[in-house]
Amino acid sequence: EVQLVESGGASVQAGGSLRLSCLASGLTVDDSNMGWYRQVPGNSCELVSSITSGGTIYYEDRVKGRFTISRDNAKNSVYLQMNSLKPEDTAVVFCAAGSDVPNLPRLTRCRSRIVHNWGQGTQVTVSS
Repeated sequence: EVQLVESGGASVQAGGSLRLSCLASGLTVDDSNMGWYRQVPGNSCELVSSITSGGTIYYEDRVKGRFTISRDNAKNSVYLQMNSLKPEDTAVVFCAAGSDVPNLPRLTRCRSRIVHNWGQGTQVTVSS
């Protein structure tokens, strides 16, 4: 059974930083396509960043230059370093794993079955 457990969400002021972690079990992160999605109530679920098994990295335009995705194979974990946070970054952020992650930049809702594996989500709140 695959499990993805996120941590690191918090409330911060604009300009601050957070580091989200996704600890995986039941799969190997360097053999998997991994991604971070976020959802704001009433909005669609958008792919913030992803890293493929081959190391190809994607960033949504609004986070380029501010967010960095990485993985630690020894810890079987994926991370999202979020710098220069803005109020519009406020969202529930989900870790996801699945072969189609890089091809699914937008979903109606997060935790949709179209992506095979999801974490429970972690809240990121940025105040102005």
